[in-house]
Amino acid sequence: MAHQHSSQPRLSPSGYEEDIRAVLAPRLAYFEAVARHEHVTRAAHELGVPQSTLSRAMVRLEQDLGVALFARKGRTVSLTPAGRTFLGSAERALAEVEKAADSVRADADPTAGKVAFGFLHTMGSETVPALIRAFRTDHPRVRFQLVQNYGEAMIERLRAGGLDLCLTSPVPDAPDLVARRLDEQRLRLVVPDDHRLAGRRRIRLAEAADETFVTLEPGYGLRRITDDLCAEAGFVPRVAFEGEEAETLRGLVAAGLGVALLPPPAVARPGVVELTVTAPRAVREIGVAWLDGHPDTPPVAAFKKFLLSRRGHLLPE
Repeated sequence: MAHQHSSQPRLSPSGYEEDIRAVLAPRLAYFEAVARHEHVTRAAHELGVPQSTLSRAMVRLEQDLGVALFARKGRTVSLTPAGRTFLGSAERALAEVEKAADSVRADADPTAGKVAFGFLHTMGSETVPALIRAFRTDHPRVRFQLVQNYGEAMIERLRAGGLDLCLTSPVPDAPDLVARRLDEQRLRLVVPDDHRLAGRRRIRLAEAADETFVTLEPGYGLRRITDDLCAEAGFVPRVAFEGEEAETLRGLVAAGLGVALLPPPAVARPGVVELTVTAPRAVREIGVAWLDGHPDTPPVAAFKKFLLSRRGHLLPE
């Protein structure tokens, strides 16, 4: 293998960090095979490339690094001290690449792949466990990476590639997303059981205009819905507390801190009465969203199809 040593790397100093990855990465497997066989012909045969191609690649690698990696005697080679140092790092890099390839292949496996799925806190106690249980009847080996968060945070994570799908409310409307409405959930005005309205079963929201409210923090979908419904009823709610979790709000209502617009609880909580709101129509739409134009792996496609099949009966009775 002809060799012309270059005392300086071919890469410009200003672009070295950016360029070195592009220069080295395609040649690491070539280098590792030559180093392992200590023979160019045998390495070329294993790799399925012409010997001349492999020889030129090794010469160019040394020129780009500015370091001799091999001592040569005909087609037989041995590693220099620099070559042995480089080989250790090259083997670790190639092992990481192989590990990453195995991981993404496993995640895309049709029968045992992974779905990264986000959902609202209020969907966590009953709705999502029931969905996953039903889905896994036909897909028992599919794995789930679950993220529980509020709507805006999940959409950000979806856009960043951390989620495949998310179950959220309100149903988002954005040009980079695809969203499908799956169901709606009635909201109730929750009051303490000794409240002046506790003897009622139904109420117009305008009748609560003078009440103090406990709500979720701004950025939560349910907070936006609460503000919109109150505005439709003709008032701005007076807020005593802003929280992060609906059941915490229900407990604070029981403690007399205020009233709240909330979805039905998974388990009835003592100390509160839940009133049907007759006007305005107090519901929240729940939908599934994903990034537009992103291809689905088989397990994600299967779970998406399953969710869309649950339109109108997503929520537990």
